[in-house]
Amino acid sequence: MPARAQKARTLLESRQFGVLATVSKRMPGYPFASVTPFSVDAEGRPVFLMSGLAVHLKNLLDDPKASLLVFEPEAEEDPLSAARMNVIGEVHAVPEQDVAAARALYLKQHPGSEQWMGFGDFRLYRMDVAEVYYIGGFGEMGWVSKGDFQAAAPE
Repeated sequence: MPARAQKARTLLESRQFGVLATVSKRMPGYPFASVTPFSVDAEGRPVFLMSGLAVHLKNLLDDPKASLLVFEPEAEEDPLSAARMNVIGEVHAVPEQDVAAARALYLKQHPGSEQWMGFGDFRLYRMDVAEVYYIGGFGEMGWVSKGDFQAAAPE
């Protein structure tokens, strides 16, 4: 297993929020970014809880392509030397047969979100990862394939 894939998977699973960039529906062709909490399933797919009122969800319903930027806490002090990554893929509603497992997973990491789960306009969504770009700091960067990312076990 490539070390980069393991490092990327470890970073993703160590964080609880990231910056989700979607394709703007209001301003076609432009990105729209939102700070968004997430959890990660066993295949390395980010799981989100989103309201139908959220601009990023409206964007995703129009065009499911997205990128999730995740970074180490140290990036706030020294962004160029801290690890960071872009998880690129498409975001779709979690299929009905997977909702119970996705709900339990999400609430384990975000227990305060249980109050929102019952609201009619909130639903779970999942990113199907197409590829990952990982930067581990100066001189350590590159693409991670979907297969390597899914197979990697976090440290």
